[in-house]
Amino acid sequence: MAPTTATRAAGAKAPAGRSTPRTAARSKHAAARPKAPRWTSRAVVRAVEAGSSVSCVTCGEVVKFRAKERQYQVICNVYVKGTWDRVEHFHADCYVAAGQPHGEPQEGAPTPAARRAPAASADAPPAPAPAA
Repeated sequence: MAPTTATRAAGAKAPAGRSTPRTAARSKHAAARPKAPRWTSRAVVRAVEAGSSVSCVTCGEVVKFRAKERQYQVICNVYVKGTWDRVEHFHADCYVAAGQPHGEPQEGAPTPAARRAPAASADAPPAPAPAA
């Protein structure tokens, strides 16, 4: 039998061809890796935009845009066991009536300027015609 080295734990035997046992090598790397955060379901309040065609989870009616009324919807990212599962849409009133199943909704970010329609101004000069 081969003599044991001073660096090996007493009684631990390394596999043939290895100088250290596998368990010792793994424990060094496992301790250095931080644990990944666990995702949880969350909700956000957003304005209903034109072209929306989703159904409310609570009442089943379409969450639709109305030009004369400013309506809001609650959009929820639902996670099951820390993994994303689905998106749920609610009317703002239906979400409150359902008891806020995914927690207190956060205020949504404003619509990015690139997605907003440019405001027409009476003082603005007409756009130049494209060169032919």
